[in-house]
Amino acid sequence: MAGGSEIKRGLDGVVVDASAVSKVMPEINALTYRGYPVQELAENCRFEEVAYLLADGELPTAAELGDFEREERENRGIGEALLAVISRYPPACHPMDTTRTSVSFLGLEDPETADHGPEAARRKAMRLLARIPTAVAADFRRRKGQAPIPPDPSLGFAANFFHMCFAAVPDADVVKAFDVSLTLYAEHGFNASTFTARVVTSTMADMHGAVTAAIASLKGPLHGGANEAVMHMLNEIGEPGRAKRWVLDALAAKRLIMGFGHRVYRTGDSRVPTMKKYFLKVAERKDETVLPAISQIVEDTMIAEKNIYPNLDFPAGPAYHLMGFDIDFFTPIFVISRITGWTAHILEQAAANRLIRPLSHYTGPPQRDFRPIGAR
Repeated sequence: MAGGSEIKRGLDGVVVDASAVSKVMPEINALTYRGYPVQELAENCRFEEVAYLLADGELPTAAELGDFEREERENRGIGEALLAVISRYPPACHPMDTTRTSVSFLGLEDPETADHGPEAARRKAMRLLARIPTAVAADFRRRKGQAPIPPDPSLGFAANFFHMCFAAVPDADVVKAFDVSLTLYAEHGFNASTFTARVVTSTMADMHGAVTAAIASLKGPLHGGANEAVMHMLNEIGEPGRAKRWVLDALAAKRLIMGFGHRVYRTGDSRVPTMKKYFLKVAERKDETVLPAISQIVEDTMIAEKNIYPNLDFPAGPAYHLMGFDIDFFTPIFVISRITGWTAHILEQAAANRLIRPLSHYTGPPQRDFRPIGAR
């Protein structure tokens, strides 16, 4: 308690605003987007439909989806100036840093950056949705010494990203698994990066600034970077025969086991069964048995020893690895998806804005007299 007010470190349990975008229900381990269970959306919709739902509030009709897809595909291209900037990124920098910088540069180029009106904001949200994957893919290829591949307007959102990264589109099962991951990552209430975006928006800063700040927040290993940490952990374990002892030793040493537990969920993440299903499908297509076996032993051991369940990052990390993506590009893929949730929240914050400005409890010295430097 501080001055009669309880301090909620990390804003734990604090309700700071209302939102119609999504609902996280920890008591039943459920998540809905605009009222629809996320696992049903992942199984039955393409990511484009989910992006429309988050932006508009309703699932699209066939005609509305067609218009939305046309607009997204028409906006995928990025300019020569940004491609030149991407080509000069330092060789060893993290892809989340390059993604953050690319989005900031998109804000420099956008003709409506300073227009805070709702219609301009929707157009900017569409351009971000369409262009961030192109910038990420160009950076993916830059690191391999390869020229960027322009987007293909004949391909859907998920397939086009593979095309821009690998100059090829995998079979339908792999594309579906990637599409499912995008839906599952698209939105998740007032998580750290979304709250960051809303705080920046509350100052009446521009959308690109809010998204750039959100990307910086997402990079942390306690947030989006956890999917990278999961894959590094699985690689460290190496083989199924080492998995149980590795977990037990890590727990004894009080090491953090990445991909487990959640700030909101306590008995499981509703997104995990769907992502795990598609991770196993990708593993089957790739004739991979080691990663699924290690993952299952780690999961079983964590539940048996600590009663802690995996979160979405645990199956998503190895799924992305089997798809061919570099480990440090897992979190930029998260950005490609979460831009839908971020911009939905930015629009919602701007529509009924109030500056987000919490208080703090001061614990420093009491007020004291100033003494000139010679008298100290």
